[in-house]
Amino acid sequence: MSEQSPFQPPSSDENGYSSEAEKALAKERQLPLTGWQQEVDKGLDYGLEAASSIKDRTIPTFSRGELPHYAGINTFLKAPYLEDVKQVGNYDVAIIGVPHDSGTTYRPGTRFGPQGIRKISALYTPYNFELGVDLREQITLCDVGDIFTIPANNEKSFDQISKGIAHVFSSGAFPIILGGDHSIGFPTVRGICRHLGDKKVGIIHFDRHVDTQETDLDERMHTCPWFHATNMVNAPAKNLVQLGIGGWQVPRPGVKVCRERATNILTVTDITEMGLDAAADFAIEKATDGTDCVWISFDIDCIDAGFVPGTGWPEPGGLLPREALHLLKKIVQNTTVCGIEVVEVSPPYDVSDMTALMATRVICDTMAHLVVSGQLPRTETPTYIHAEAQQVDEPWQ
Repeated sequence: MSEQSPFQPPSSDENGYSSEAEKALAKERQLPLTGWQQEVDKGLDYGLEAASSIKDRTIPTFSRGELPHYAGINTFLKAPYLEDVKQVGNYDVAIIGVPHDSGTTYRPGTRFGPQGIRKISALYTPYNFELGVDLREQITLCDVGDIFTIPANNEKSFDQISKGIAHVFSSGAFPIILGGDHSIGFPTVRGICRHLGDKKVGIIHFDRHVDTQETDLDERMHTCPWFHATNMVNAPAKNLVQLGIGGWQVPRPGVKVCRERATNILTVTDITEMGLDAAADFAIEKATDGTDCVWISFDIDCIDAGFVPGTGWPEPGGLLPREALHLLKKIVQNTTVCGIEVVEVSPPYDVSDMTALMATRVICDTMAHLVVSGQLPRTETPTYIHAEAQQVDEPWQ
């Protein structure tokens, strides 16, 4: 039997830390508690002091703020509900629900996605251990509620979505969209492009499906957003990167469009064989080539269906959750991100809220990576945002 080598502990970094956990413990010490104290004070003011038998005097009579996780009126992460959307520019980040599933071609139910994501988000705190980020202490977050979509009418809903996203984007608040089926990818990007002026946006698209058909069932559906988004001069097809594509649900008409427009596709096998970091570098290189910012469109079904059953078109063989989150980390921390949408969460098919929880994790991780990379909080309005609106496409006939 060969002699085993003695155990070698991990080498220490320049600060003397030998593990991620040690670094995380040190980072937490540097975080303030100002936001937490403000939440406690507001809870006591708005919700009355607790009964005399309660020893913890930070607890109010009526639930206000983060705790208990099972109580309260749900917004995303229990962030303040902003009833007056004209004030959205006063916040660093705005959560926007888009309860639309009239573009669904198989299993409906994503109109309940925003509700499902908000509900399970109450399980989370605003603090992430490994990243050493406390969103409550480091950014201001609001939930503006849902865009008023029109059932059974995609085009009117698209017009509503584009107008709503354009408003939030132009205010300087970072938009995070809770879908909704993937047909909303077109009107969300259209809303962004209305305030880009002559600037350009790259799109990084996590999905199992290409979503590049011109029409499906004679309409613009959730299989069609990128055909129409990349018709806009501000969103060139050469800057569309599609990660995780594959399986038995990729229509050939969409593949033909990808070939003709020279979009950039990596399958799950491509990603795992080249390595996650190399795949992220590829996505960043292609999406940022000649563009000024990047839009992330995260279809929850890019992840293997065993982990996210609550979606309209589940497909086995997708990314593992840890792989998807690593790709997201590398991409967000190394690009100028102008917004993100998370789509195709369908609560009627979900099991124990696991799909909605994955969506919540994607959103919270994105905000944390924006903080770590210095993109949030914003000290000034990004130069790619133009106050004046422009027409970026012709009316749909």
